Amino acid sequence: MSARRALERDFSSKTVKARRILKHTFDLLMLLLALIGIWIASYYTVRSIIQRTDWQVSDLALFLLQSGIATVYVAIVFAVFFLFVWRKMNNILTQITDALRRIAKGEFNVSIAMEERVDGEYDKIIAGINDMAIGLQEMEQLRQEFISNVSHEIQSPLTSIRGFALALQKEELSEEERKCYLQIIETETIRLSKLSDNLLKLTSLESEHHVMEVSSYRLDEQIKKVVLAAESLWGAKNIEMELSLSNATIQADEDALSQVWTNLIHNAIKFTPEEGHMHIGMHMEDDRVEVSIADDGIGMAKEHLPYVFERFYKADASRNRTLGGNGLGLSIVKKIVEMHQGTVHVQSELGKGSTFTVKLPLNPALEAASAGHPSITR
Repeated sequence: MSARRALERDFSSKTVKARRILKHTFDLLMLLLALIGIWIASYYTVRSIIQRTDWQVSDLALFLLQSGIATVYVAIVFAVFFLFVWRKMNNILTQITDALRRIAKGEFNVSIAMEERVDGEYDKIIAGINDMAIGLQEMEQLRQEFISNVSHEIQSPLTSIRGFALALQKEELSEEERKCYLQIIETETIRLSKLSDNLLKLTSLESEHHVMEVSSYRLDEQIKKVVLAAESLWGAKNIEMELSLSNATIQADEDALSQVWTNLIHNAIKFTPEEGHMHIGMHMEDDRVEVSIADDGIGMAKEHLPYVFERFYKADASRNRTLGGNGLGLSIVKKIVEMHQGTVHVQSELGKGSTFTVKLPLNPALEAASAGHPSITR
């Protein structure tokens, strides 16, 4: 929820409370006036009866008679009042039941109108149902978008594989063409495998049951190993690789962070041109470490930057497809970094390269405790 929406809800809550206090005060005054009115009405009723019948009654009998008539008037007034309230509450319950029934059927575009005269727990229930419907509607939109994106990502390589598999059945194909088609099929199969693997990783990371195995290790040594493991990639493009790493020992999930550096470094290599330049730096800031991975590649336009960490987002779909991306790598990076109580952001300029900066606490367990998050499993 955005800060603006939170402020609006806070203001709305205070307004509702103020209205409720004023309403209860007004209701008490009206009740007092009604009781006074009933007592006056009973007094004049008894007086009228005595004047018409010339009864001679004692003061006690007069008081009892007046009290009895007042009781009858109160009973009538309360019967009418409760009948009105019962009809109103029954109408509210009907709306609530209907809304819950529609939500249960998967219809999330549901909203119950808040009446100013609704008090007690009903207004909380109605507000809760409205919030639940909005949340479920947003989740449903995300689910539909996710299914659409996954279907699109799967359909593209499958179509390619099917087309080239049919082409391979032609007998007039040369051996060179056959090898080319087989290589394309292999490439598309690898794309499908990577997509499946990334989906499983992202699902595991977003699961409530995902456990981080935290250990103490040298972060600079880990980054060096990832860079060396990717030497065949940046070496093939004659990329100048520059490292500026200070010594740093961190408490973290080593395998998970290795995935972060692998994704970011491979991404930078992918979008850096032949004989380009990359710089990987790391320095300490109090009890946090900052790692930056910069390249002088093709970069991204400013309007794409807020969305690069979203699932399946691609600044240039055709370009990413050519390079074999599926739009999940940066989503995985962001999720892992956030699980370590860290942050990741990007600076980029079209045609001039990109810089991804990751900031991590040296001890995420202490960071989580101070922020009120659940402790990280060792």
